[in-house]
Amino acid sequence: MAYVTTTIGYPYIGENRQWKKSLEKFWKHEITEEDFLAQQKEIRLSRIEKQLQLGLNVVSVGDFTNYDRVLDMAVMFGLVPKRFNWQGGKVDLQTYYAMARGNKEAVASEMTKWFNTNYHYIVPEYEGQPLQLTENTVLKHFIEAKAAFDITAKPTLIGPYTFIKLTKGYDRVSQASFVLAILPLYAQIIKELTEVGAEWIQLEEPALVTSLDKEEIQLVQEIYAQLSTSVPEAKLMLQTYFESLSAYEQLTQLPVHGIGLDFIHGYTHNMNALRQHGFPADKVLAIGIINGRDIWRANLAEVYSTVKAIEQLSGAKELWIQPSCHLQHTPITTKFEARLDSTLRDALAFTDEKIVEIVEVTAYLNGQDTSTNSAISTSMKAIEALKNHPIRNNKGVQQAVQMIQQADFERKTSYKERVAIQQKALQLPLFPTTTIGSFPQSDEVKQKRNAWRKGDVTTEVYNEFLKRETARWIAIQEELDIDVLVHGEFERTDMVEYFGEKLAGFAFTENAWVVSYGSRCVKPPIIYGDVAWEAPMTVKETLYAQSLTKRRVKGMLTGPVTILNWSFVRDDIERKDVTYQIALALRQEIEALEQAGISIIQVDEPALREGLPLRKEQWDAYLQWAVGGFKLATASVKNETQIHTHMCYCEFNDFIEPISALDADVISIETSRSHGELIRSLQNNPYDKGIGLGVYDIHSPRVPSEEEMLTIMEDSLQVLARNQFWVNPDCGLKTRKEPETVAALANMVAAAKTLRQQIEQVI
Repeated sequence: MAYVTTTIGYPYIGENRQWKKSLEKFWKHEITEEDFLAQQKEIRLSRIEKQLQLGLNVVSVGDFTNYDRVLDMAVMFGLVPKRFNWQGGKVDLQTYYAMARGNKEAVASEMTKWFNTNYHYIVPEYEGQPLQLTENTVLKHFIEAKAAFDITAKPTLIGPYTFIKLTKGYDRVSQASFVLAILPLYAQIIKELTEVGAEWIQLEEPALVTSLDKEEIQLVQEIYAQLSTSVPEAKLMLQTYFESLSAYEQLTQLPVHGIGLDFIHGYTHNMNALRQHGFPADKVLAIGIINGRDIWRANLAEVYSTVKAIEQLSGAKELWIQPSCHLQHTPITTKFEARLDSTLRDALAFTDEKIVEIVEVTAYLNGQDTSTNSAISTSMKAIEALKNHPIRNNKGVQQAVQMIQQADFERKTSYKERVAIQQKALQLPLFPTTTIGSFPQSDEVKQKRNAWRKGDVTTEVYNEFLKRETARWIAIQEELDIDVLVHGEFERTDMVEYFGEKLAGFAFTENAWVVSYGSRCVKPPIIYGDVAWEAPMTVKETLYAQSLTKRRVKGMLTGPVTILNWSFVRDDIERKDVTYQIALALRQEIEALEQAGISIIQVDEPALREGLPLRKEQWDAYLQWAVGGFKLATASVKNETQIHTHMCYCEFNDFIEPISALDADVISIETSRSHGELIRSLQNNPYDKGIGLGVYDIHSPRVPSEEEMLTIMEDSLQVLARNQFWVNPDCGLKTRKEPETVAALANMVAAAKTLRQQIEQVI
């Protein structure tokens, strides 16, 4: 049996976030376009060099981007919306970044979650325009790698079915014309790659692990039949990940030369499918056997046994050993993490360590390396040591979870009863204005925090600085005449990390960065032990802000499911149990805020939807405990206390019941890039609680006019009752600059006041 080591894709961020830093310097005009492109090339090639040094047989190209890989595909195909005034030909960087971030003349393209991850991609828009291959970027990178390292790399593309499913703008009638327009361009890219010597071309098709109906299966079959006819000489690797392959029996017969399956997240169904249907003898099987979505060391003995079982069941002519998915969801290397608890550190594997695991287990499979016996033993000892760590054996926390009762999930009265009580207690105007939580973190804020963390500034000096910044923004909000204020979160680096630092059971890395969207990188905490509340986390800052104003100040917390989904989570107990541990800790914090006199408390759950299983038939089981986690955290408050929540990029039409089931008094939803779609969704799926539809896009530096936001508000009143509607930006304002933030909020408040006047005139 031949075994080949490879990856689906490697992170592009750089060990020290070189990619992010270069990108942001270019946006700030601190470097020229020529220098920027040269830096990007250097980063791109350094990634390949490292993978070769780690011992991979085959590396991928096409897994790099200047912003987002889905956006890259869109511009390669000429899918540039008319509002960006593109005139054809190669898409320049100015247009490329305008699509991603917007500009003064045009709203950015919509952004949404990449399947069930915390990565966000730019949604392609089809407007019926003629399509063309503007540039074969993957070809360029293939030739570049060949020249630099004398290798035949594996080009990788977002596959045609997945790209079609991710694109918006067509309906059932126009879908056929879109498919017919896009497939020749895929064929052209593939043909050009084979002509310069590409032996394998990987087509990433994560959409094939979602629930597929008969029409969708037929479309997949037609797509690959046409590609096979158009480029019969190409060896295509159909790569799936994040779950098991849907319609296994039909789709394994597609005219491709290899199929990649996820044996981590799709282990049970993929193994059962192999047992029941076998595997085509003429195809290569790429085994996703090292988890590409977590940071934990693999038990190499189990990996070896699983590969041998797959080999026996499949009878495949050749096996590729690889991670379960693209490694962009995993930090690059553990070598910077000297400060971690040694027991924890020894149990970790980031991207580079996962590649080493792949090489080690493949060497053992090939009988080439006796040192692998030691590697297998070491992995097992590290996993066992962490299992026995005291932080994983907090009996008080474990007993509290076991003692949860159904009554702990329920508010004292129904929403219909609470809303009248809250209106009387809070005395807010029609269309109350607020923000989502954070305000711009200036260079001064970041510098002062870094100085404090390094010990260059005392805690007393740092806290006084935070007070001044909070007071300044309370005054700005009052000047803007915002109705419900926030303290600004200047003490927080990240909405999950902040709480993890104050709860037991978490650990934090020095350099474990991953990309969330664009150049926005996050350093997820590690939940490696039992989670417990130890002391108030937000009360001091919130009370100080409240002392500066007579207006209501919201308490701001991150919800249990978002803390879970935006962390690297221990894999020795069920995610439900971890969620309930977090929820019980937050419940104590919410009660502390309420006891301190805070009457509006926001518990953000932007990641609730992203945790959904990719198969709809599995949604109910997840939602039962995910919604339960939010309710467990929030249900103990008084009727007068108003609970808010916030969600990002929520496809409302198929998620209305879970959102309502949260029983939050007010929800704000990130909708400005897709507002019309949400309005149509609300027409079909009415919502009965308070709701704030984001009236402007905070991911763009663009300042929308009062008229633009007023139009969005007026449209919203077509589907919402007046007393339901809150006015707010799309999301937190941490990443924006102060001048654009103040200008946009001024226009937002002015629009809300205009709307109130219109209503008063009608009344």
